[in-house]
Amino acid sequence: MIVRRLLIANRGEIAVRVIRTCRRLGITPILAASSADLDSVAARLAHEVVCLGPPRSLDSYLNIDAVVAAAVRVRADAVHPGYGFLAENPRLAAACEAAGIAFVGPTPAQLAALGDKLNARRHAVAAGLPVVPGGEADDLESARTLAAAIGYPVLIKAVAGGGGRGMRHAHTDAELEQSLPRAMAEAAAAFGDGRIYLERFVTAGRHIEVQLLGDGATVIHLGTRDCSIQRRYQKLLEEAPAPGLAEDLRAGMEAAAIALGRHLGYRGLGTVEFLFDCEGGRFYFLEMNARIQVEHPVTEAICGRDLVEEQLAVAEGRRLRLSQDTVRLAGHAIECRLNAEDWLDGFRPSPGRVTCARFAAGEGIRLDGHVQADSQIPPYYDSLLAKLIVHGPDRPAALARMAGALERCEIGGVANTLPMHRALLAHPAFAAGGVTTGFFERFMAEQA
Repeated sequence: MIVRRLLIANRGEIAVRVIRTCRRLGITPILAASSADLDSVAARLAHEVVCLGPPRSLDSYLNIDAVVAAAVRVRADAVHPGYGFLAENPRLAAACEAAGIAFVGPTPAQLAALGDKLNARRHAVAAGLPVVPGGEADDLESARTLAAAIGYPVLIKAVAGGGGRGMRHAHTDAELEQSLPRAMAEAAAAFGDGRIYLERFVTAGRHIEVQLLGDGATVIHLGTRDCSIQRRYQKLLEEAPAPGLAEDLRAGMEAAAIALGRHLGYRGLGTVEFLFDCEGGRFYFLEMNARIQVEHPVTEAICGRDLVEEQLAVAEGRRLRLSQDTVRLAGHAIECRLNAEDWLDGFRPSPGRVTCARFAAGEGIRLDGHVQADSQIPPYYDSLLAKLIVHGPDRPAALARMAGALERCEIGGVANTLPMHRALLAHPAFAAGGVTTGFFERFMAEQA
């Protein structure tokens, strides 16, 4: 099968990103959009636009029947789900297959296995990966028993979740009693599944991930990323490769990720996320995201490959065009997520009209975005405006290039996180490399 017409079932910067690869490869990009996005930058760049429904995500981007019907109507050969929305939904993948349309992603069975976080843990254990001590809790009594067994502090997590939704800390029984029902309610609202599980909370940890690419028979890795700059488990800045890791630790994480991919017979792009305990010196499996990641450009920068192109090749049924021996990782890359949020007012979302949008350009600088002057930022969706990515021969060069690029960017009309990233890049702890996931909270306290 050859992909000649691709339905992009997403919006914003990832839709623009996929469209650009389609144009380069001679594939006809067709955008499936809500009524709120019919005049978006992505819609203007697409060859054709089909409306999925009203602005509310449940009525448009999360409507599986509408997405598949749109793909059939426009005679699409394949559906690219981007990230978020339905990207990891096995029912969409199965519905596409039933309609004779390729799904650009893993198999429905793999999506089902990895979407349930407890099931993913079981697969990780079967593949020989270390996991953070923890388990499922059905109610407060079982949660207390489990917390006593693994030791406080604990992290409450949604079984069906991701992106920080349904996650809470608890340092005592009293905090657990208060936080558990909130976490379950948030998980039920976000994912339609209120199940939760507990993990021991690592107080000094780094979030390290390994990029995988597989064709169902062969699995390779494309290096590491550090995603430890987070607010409430939402990533803000990423870099590749992860700085300051001992070579044996890096190799161990990459080997563990490959082992899980082989265990699953993995197909497509996937990211294995690890928590590195800086005090204990060990790493643990967290989860595997069965899709392209927001932060994929930093991996593209160091490996020199278009990961969307690789996704499409696998979706066409082709074998990997790379072997592990031919993967060459060079230099260092950093990505800053520029969001329409007031970072000094609790990261309050800032929808509205963009009056000015100027971004840096030049050697080693890339912009993945979906805004320009007069763009309207709707209040219904994620606040990501653009991603600024730089690549340099080493980390100091990449830091200097990013600092200069941020100074040459300007976004007007909506509050945004450009000033926050400028302050982050100037912070000596971040410049030194290897900060933990607790760093950003301390950084924000310094801004008060």
